[in-house]
Amino acid sequence: MIRFIYNLLWPIGLFLFLPGYLVKMFRRGGYREKFGERLGIYDRHLRARLYWKKPIWLHAVSVGEVMIALKLAEQMRTLEPDQHFVLTTTTTTGFAFANHNATDWIDVMYSPLDFWPIMRAAFEAIRPTKILLVEAEVWPNMVAEAKDRKIPIALVNARLSPRSEKRFRMFRRLIAPTFELLDLVCVQNADDVEKWKALGVDGARIIHVGSIKYDPEDMPIDPQLARTVLAGFGVENRTVIFGGSTHAGEEKILGEVFRALRRDFVDLLLVMAPRHTERTGDVERELKEMEFQIARRSQPPAVDPFLNCLLIDTTGELRHWYAAATIVFVGKSLLAHGGQNPAEAILAGKPVLFGPHMENFGPLASSLVSRGGAVQINSATELRRAMAHLLANPDEREKIVANARQVLEIHRGATARTARKVLHLTKAQ
Repeated sequence: MIRFIYNLLWPIGLFLFLPGYLVKMFRRGGYREKFGERLGIYDRHLRARLYWKKPIWLHAVSVGEVMIALKLAEQMRTLEPDQHFVLTTTTTTGFAFANHNATDWIDVMYSPLDFWPIMRAAFEAIRPTKILLVEAEVWPNMVAEAKDRKIPIALVNARLSPRSEKRFRMFRRLIAPTFELLDLVCVQNADDVEKWKALGVDGARIIHVGSIKYDPEDMPIDPQLARTVLAGFGVENRTVIFGGSTHAGEEKILGEVFRALRRDFVDLLLVMAPRHTERTGDVERELKEMEFQIARRSQPPAVDPFLNCLLIDTTGELRHWYAAATIVFVGKSLLAHGGQNPAEAILAGKPVLFGPHMENFGPLASSLVSRGGAVQINSATELRRAMAHLLANPDEREKIVANARQVLEIHRGATARTARKVLHLTKAQ
């Protein structure tokens, strides 16, 4: 009955949310490419190629989840060398990143909309043997279609933010029937087991394996990428304050902090990667009003001795850029809520600072702060003081990084553990 109501209301919801969805797609660009796949329309060459492959279907949202999916696929391919995969992603940035990084044994497609005729068409084309949903992507029609076809379906690297948990608990009677159909849920933290049980998942199907995202194994970082770009602008020897995945308002704060710090640290360079690259123009205008000399990562490099800010307006390179940083501020944590992933900066060997709002990474952020593996600040003034202290004390920076890496050690091997579990997954009765 709940699924019937969901499908009955689905067209109404699409009508209400489609304008905003299309605007977002238009701003990010690339929305026309393979648009039909979102509607379950696939060309005959793709159908023919997938017919005999018997792929595992990996479903991710955007760049962060795609990175997890690719890392897990590599590990599964190591265990089963002939395995083929289909990776579906929702955003154009995720699609572009997946296309750029996927190998020839992964077919990259757009995620089909979760309306029953569209999802049914997707299943007919992909013909998966298993379905792996990354982090939080549990859709009623997809899960129900998998059950009807007796296809095992798992949620890997399962993430449950406080906001999501609260919302799910509020609507438990509506969402529990979908969660009950999951054959396996691989959680990042031991505390999450009881949370997923409370939402309707059978406790026997919930396994604590650690976080693929925080797993220090097989996390390739190319420090040469950033060095080459910085050398093109003639700033490769500067001390770098890096703002990673910043949100609206945080760039201006970092700019003000940077100007204050430069009185004592004259060789500073501010590098920022806005969370959404379509905001780059707005960020650039804001900083130019503050009299910054700015360049973009995407523009042809030219030596500029007065350059004091570089904006990263490309996607999929963030973890490589962390290697160029001296200290890192993790965005969406000072003015916005939720936070961004600090693990990539830590694995690049950089000390991290973040604001009070790290809800999406709560357990990790708490462990880092309590064990001296990160610095948490509550205001722009605290951020300036903390950065000044770290810039003046390289030994303190090294100590923070060492402590942070110890925190991540509990997740070592999470990718391999998850791969083994899902490869042996069969349909629960």
